[in-house]
Amino acid sequence: MLKSDINFVTGNTRYIDDIFLPGMLYMSVVRSQYARARLLSVKGGITAKDIGFLRMASVGEGASEDANSLMHPVLAWDYVNYVGQPIAAVFSDDPYRSLDLLESVDVEYEPMKPVVEPEEALKREPIHPSMKSNILAEHELGEKFDIKDAPIVLEDKFYNRRIVPNPIETRGVVASYDGDRLTVWTPTQSVVAIREGLCGVLNLPREKVRVIQTDTGGAFGVKSALYPEYVLASLIAMKEKRPVKWVETRREHLSGSRPGRGVIGRMKIFANRQGRVLGLDGEVIVDAGAYGGGAGEFSSRFIAYQITGPYDIKKVHMHALAVLTNKIIQGPYRGAGRPEAAFFMERMMDLLADEIKMDPADVRLANMSEEPLTSPLGLKIEAAKPFFTRALREMGYKKGEKAGLAFFVLVPAAMPGESAKISVRDSKVHVWLGGNQHGQRHDDIIVNILREELGLSSEEIVVHKGDTDELGEGVGTWGSRSAMMGGTALILTARKIREMVVKEHGKYNPDLLLSGNYEAMEFYHHDTPLNSFGANLIRARVDNLGHVEIEDCISYYDVGKALSRENVIGQVQGGCAQGIGQTLYEEVAFDEEGQLITASISDAGVPYASLLPRFKVLLAENPSELPSHAKGVGESPTIGVPPALARAIELDIGKRIRETPIRQEILLR
Repeated sequence: MLKSDINFVTGNTRYIDDIFLPGMLYMSVVRSQYARARLLSVKGGITAKDIGFLRMASVGEGASEDANSLMHPVLAWDYVNYVGQPIAAVFSDDPYRSLDLLESVDVEYEPMKPVVEPEEALKREPIHPSMKSNILAEHELGEKFDIKDAPIVLEDKFYNRRIVPNPIETRGVVASYDGDRLTVWTPTQSVVAIREGLCGVLNLPREKVRVIQTDTGGAFGVKSALYPEYVLASLIAMKEKRPVKWVETRREHLSGSRPGRGVIGRMKIFANRQGRVLGLDGEVIVDAGAYGGGAGEFSSRFIAYQITGPYDIKKVHMHALAVLTNKIIQGPYRGAGRPEAAFFMERMMDLLADEIKMDPADVRLANMSEEPLTSPLGLKIEAAKPFFTRALREMGYKKGEKAGLAFFVLVPAAMPGESAKISVRDSKVHVWLGGNQHGQRHDDIIVNILREELGLSSEEIVVHKGDTDELGEGVGTWGSRSAMMGGTALILTARKIREMVVKEHGKYNPDLLLSGNYEAMEFYHHDTPLNSFGANLIRARVDNLGHVEIEDCISYYDVGKALSRENVIGQVQGGCAQGIGQTLYEEVAFDEEGQLITASISDAGVPYASLLPRFKVLLAENPSELPSHAKGVGESPTIGVPPALARAIELDIGKRIRETPIRQEILLR
């Protein structure tokens, strides 16, 4: 067992709130009470006037002033644009005194009518004076078409409401400044991304900023970004020459961290009575939140791009919009656009099956190819029909049964690749990956790779958390990429190390490796998509009180080579739980004034373990062409479970399901 595993079992981990440095200051943040208001005055604490009117990032070289004005301010100055937006900061050498000091800051507002819903945003005046509308990004994909003689034309509208990732450990940061160099500790999915963000906002060179990852208690996308609080803690540390700690409360997490989903889909399909889809026309509207710089800017296009999933549809046109609302910025949540695309497409496949009274599995297979193809929107996939025919057989699907099916394509975030570093010293092999683990147990993958490549045992391997001083080049852990990209980078680095030993000794064995000092780093560059297929089957029933009992939740995913089978199964089980959570329980809800209704973790609807079924996980292993032979898997359950569960419930209650979470009034018979 690795030392890191022992630490987790024995409680000897070091999370962000376990860090105590001499002279520590504790920061608390004054937040907006309104979703939209003019700030008339702010008295007390540290305000935008004290730190400078900083924005979180520039949108690129040569960007216009209009574009830059959309970036999130570190501290609000003229306006606030969502409940929970940071306005001022206070600090003390006692954490409870710091919280008390929040009452010492006086904020005077002039409330304004907020824009709460994304469709409302298209009709209302811009929330930013520099904008002509609330459209943040707009794209047309594919080509418009006209099919006049389609026997069947079906339309529907769907909504995946916003949900917060809610990891067990919330966000946090510790910043320390020695007069020359800023050191930041944080639970993160990418130390490099945090360093680059801090350098950009604070105008510091890379060598003046070090970012170290602490043990990280879950992330699911929410810890991939740089947040205003991290910049604030750094600024106060630099000003006071004392370390500063900030750890968010659960309420702050619900209001001030970046939620995922929040997407509306309008779909229109043209089909024949044999179940063949002749054309697809649709629109995706993403609730991007109040500022640019989040996931909203690219997610609408990403959802639209993959809308056809595993299906061979010849004519496709999509309109993709990201709109500004008076809510916190949209962020990536496990799947980040992939689940939305699959939900919209799979729900239409079920609608078509019902319309022509054809088995849903047969409708899906009728729209698949025996050959690889490229969709009209550019999505490249392998031959889908053989895989999904096998999936139906492996999952035990019976034609005509009351079960929900979902077929999908996982499009992992493979590009631009990833880094790894190996340093051999003191008879140990030390390893760093460019992507930072936050509960996935990358240690298993690392040990299995180095056992195969270098003949090492787990006792000889030390796996380190992210540290920009040790590995200053890398991407991060998200988008189902770690085994594929990180694993490949590690394999190539291990082979470099092996070559060094052979060059020095004329041969290789583990004893020769451990007796010397060697170091190598590799950035594996990758610039092509690496998609894989997956399927889910769910059987469920709903009682007269609207309680859902999931009888079977079966997953069948192509994972390439499973570098750690136990790890893969754990990833799938956890992802299925999150897919169920989105479908039945979880939501970030707002009233018409933009006030947060779900202000506690119980309100937000995180499911109890007792509400979850036993999961059946089936793995197909069709190796990829990567040196690791792996494919993505982490996001697959959050893609396949929601549409499959929605269908299973729909069949049992006889009501069409169009939204997640499925509200109680729909579930009641």
